[in-house]
Amino acid sequence: MALPVALRDTVSPPELELIASEQLIEIVPLIAMERTAFISGAYGPLRPPAKSKVPIWMAMNLKLKRKCHIVAPEWLNVEFLQERLTQETTRTEFSQLPFRFSEIAKLLLDIASDDIQNPDKIRYLLKDIREARQAKSRDGLQKIDHSELSLPNLCSMEINEIRPFFVKAMGVLTHLTRESTADNAARFENF
Repeated sequence: MALPVALRDTVSPPELELIASEQLIEIVPLIAMERTAFISGAYGPLRPPAKSKVPIWMAMNLKLKRKCHIVAPEWLNVEFLQERLTQETTRTEFSQLPFRFSEIAKLLLDIASDDIQNPDKIRYLLKDIREARQAKSRDGLQKIDHSELSLPNLCSMEINEIRPFFVKAMGVLTHLTRESTADNAARFENF
């Protein structure tokens, strides 16, 4: 089956979430479980109430079965996100956030919002941060220069969103630069 044109140039958000689900997160298990081997590695043993680090996909599976509580990452709280929103709206550069913050936040808020303090406020802050960062991305792309582009602290979802436009724009700029160089060379030869 052929993919639609729009999906051929980029990774879909669900695919980015799948990639992000490999990252480790702390849980508080509600069941005991011996060390278990998976394709991605061995995790455990789980001994309540001791915290344990497991991949997000495993934490989500255990959470859906009510066999653990997920410990929110240190950055997934109102104070941290409010500070980052202030930085996004007052500074020209992107604030530093975890590379896959958008995907991880969505996964955790969808599955474990009862384990996170103020999930609704966090959702609003994440939405505002995303909008502020998108505005900065649009401004940065308007000032695109084929010789240099610096957008430090972009996250995976943001890179994925601008990739199709950026690749096409860089192709056009390169083509225009080559034409301009060829025209200048032709004029120089005519002298």
